[in-house]
Amino acid sequence: MDFNKIIELASYTLPALVTGVVAYRFFELHIKNNDRKRAFLLNKQAHKESLPIRLQAYERMTLFLERINLTKLLIRVAPISPLKHDYENFLIDQIEQEFEHNLTQQIYVSEECWTIITTAKNTTIQMIRKAAMSEKVENADKLREVILNDLLEKQSPSNAALSFIKTEVADLWY
Repeated sequence: MDFNKIIELASYTLPALVTGVVAYRFFELHIKNNDRKRAFLLNKQAHKESLPIRLQAYERMTLFLERINLTKLLIRVAPISPLKHDYENFLIDQIEQEFEHNLTQQIYVSEECWTIITTAKNTTIQMIRKAAMSEKVENADKLREVILNDLLEKQSPSNAALSFIKTEVADLWY
């Protein structure tokens, strides 16, 4: 084969190869762009459908935190007997029942939010137990009084968790 034939063959082949590579890259980018667009639209639709469910979960957890707020709990739940341990156990049972009723909501809230909610619940129970162990508490009415006095000095655990929920719900809109 002579040199002119090789140059002629290269002059036809090289532009065809360059055109083929450009076309391949163009179609590859086009397909990736369509995939991203489809994924974005699916994600947008899923978010649109899941948002009401998630908001409802945050509403339920807000109600839970309001119901276990010690100030409101002590007003709503009267002592069942004059014994402080009976009242202590009754209050803790009320909190645990509320928690179990809302246990399924954890799949709709973030892991961090759920951790803060369970921490608020456990801290509330701990405050009740700590007050009941005090030597100055002799009966259920005195237990209520001691818990309420403790709340005057520090913030309720429910309030801190509620603040976090409000922040997280505000972030859902952006």
